[in-house]
Amino acid sequence: MLYKEGIKTVTIVLEGATLHGHLYCPDQACGLVVFSHGSGSSRWSPRNNYVAGQLHKKGLGTLLFDLLTEREDHIYETRFDIDLLTRRLISTTIWLGLQPGTAHLPLGYFGASTGAASALKAASYFGGQIKAVVSRGGRPDLAMDALPAVSAPTLLIVGEWDHMVIELNEKAYEAMRCKRKLEIIPEASHLFEEPGKLEAVADLSARWFMKWLPLKD
Repeated sequence: MLYKEGIKTVTIVLEGATLHGHLYCPDQACGLVVFSHGSGSSRWSPRNNYVAGQLHKKGLGTLLFDLLTEREDHIYETRFDIDLLTRRLISTTIWLGLQPGTAHLPLGYFGASTGAASALKAASYFGGQIKAVVSRGGRPDLAMDALPAVSAPTLLIVGEWDHMVIELNEKAYEAMRCKRKLEIIPEASHLFEEPGKLEAVADLSARWFMKWLPLKD
């Protein structure tokens, strides 16, 4: 895992599941970004950890956690159970609101792949409590019924060569009513594996969260 210094391992006890995560929350954090991973991914995701490290440099806290237990993650269908992932994200957000070190922080969501759908559904549930959402190569179309209720400013990031996902993001963009932006990274594929492309994702994400998360005087 990148940027290990200052990161704490946390155990999140929810009804029906115990989840594990990595929480980074500096004393002077200006916000906290909760990561919702895509199917088959976890708190160890190298791409999400890279993005989290760049957010740390801006003074943002992060929580990367496993939305599924180890047993659940071995069930293929469970990885795509958006409603289950959404409930876990909602419960974890409530848990953060009860912790002394994070209760006061404005919250944002970063969703990757199918995790973007659960992030947007959870954002629609919480309304103004979620201040910003970023989707990386996401499937917001899987949350289509919830999109009109999302009030958090939302950034959709897609690679230029990810043609099908661009089309799905364009449909989702049209369904949304909040402040939103669709950014297409030139010469990038679905996983942004090309040189410099994940860096571009991290930079766009950091700018978006820094625009909407920090409390204004």
